Amino acid sequence: MAMVQIVPVAERVGIAAGTVYRYFPAKIDLVRALVAAVTEREIGAMRRAGDAAPGPLSALAAALTTFAARAIRHRRLTWAMLGEPVDAQVDAVQLDYRAALAAELEARIRVAVADGHLPKLDPVLASAALVGVLLEALFGPLAPAPSDAPGKARETVQMLTLLSLRALGITDALARGLVVQSTWPPDEGV
Repeated sequence: MAMVQIVPVAERVGIAAGTVYRYFPAKIDLVRALVAAVTEREIGAMRRAGDAAPGPLSALAAALTTFAARAIRHRRLTWAMLGEPVDAQVDAVQLDYRAALAAELEARIRVAVADGHLPKLDPVLASAALVGVLLEALFGPLAPAPSDAPGKARETVQMLTLLSLRALGITDALARGLVVQSTWPPDEGV
């Protein structure tokens, strides 16, 4: 994000820099539009995966799997959109994406709790904790180095989904079943 400059962006799309400035008066406006577009696309993919699942727990597992798999597949972009420290303005925009991610998970958790599939818990707190788990495990300073080993991405996604489901109080046997039934690879989208 810190490297985004208007002139190279304009050159890449084949327009004058003045045209970019007409639509995006400052770099933060361009960054805000980019993050909003990526957020909409990624949350949409999570939502479609969850909506296609047969029940509330399956929907939650599908949403978690979809986010983690797409984040691993687009590691650099996801880091830039969600975690790369830049400045206060960009941090605020990144927080919007994190909030949308938490809101999607919160909605899935809320339905599962209301239907009696999860123990009573605070969906807002639980969704915020899951966002932390996912981001720290995938991109944080303690996260394992990315691996090109065959099957490693799938193993990582399954492990994070299983950990998340267990943290919500789902018994291990059921959690493992939900992870196994989650679609792989998740919809790649646009």
